[in-house]
Amino acid sequence: MNMTDIPFGTTDWSSVDATQHKGESGFAYWRTRQFGSMRVRMIEYTPGYLADHWCVKGHILLCMEGELHTELEDGRKFTLRPGMSYQVGDGAEPHRSYTEVGAKLFVVD
Repeated sequence: MNMTDIPFGTTDWSSVDATQHKGESGFAYWRTRQFGSMRVRMIEYTPGYLADHWCVKGHILLCMEGELHTELEDGRKFTLRPGMSYQVGDGAEPHRSYTEVGAKLFVVD
């Protein structure tokens, strides 16, 4: 990731409009900022959310609240709790997430 031509700035995430994204079950609400080719998001998953696809995009993801389960296409499973993160590269390992209790995430991709 090359972070160039991004002036110093702050983000009040509560003032960024949320967009709703339906999962196989539940919803994700994304608050998104774009900085050149880098996307930065604050995401809230409702309880019972399950992604409707296997994602191949790379991310750095920090769990801020709740609990997030991430399954890799090869069957491995990981659980993130507040203060935990994961990272995966573009095209590296298809993954999808779900949560029983809901989760709030900070994601850079």
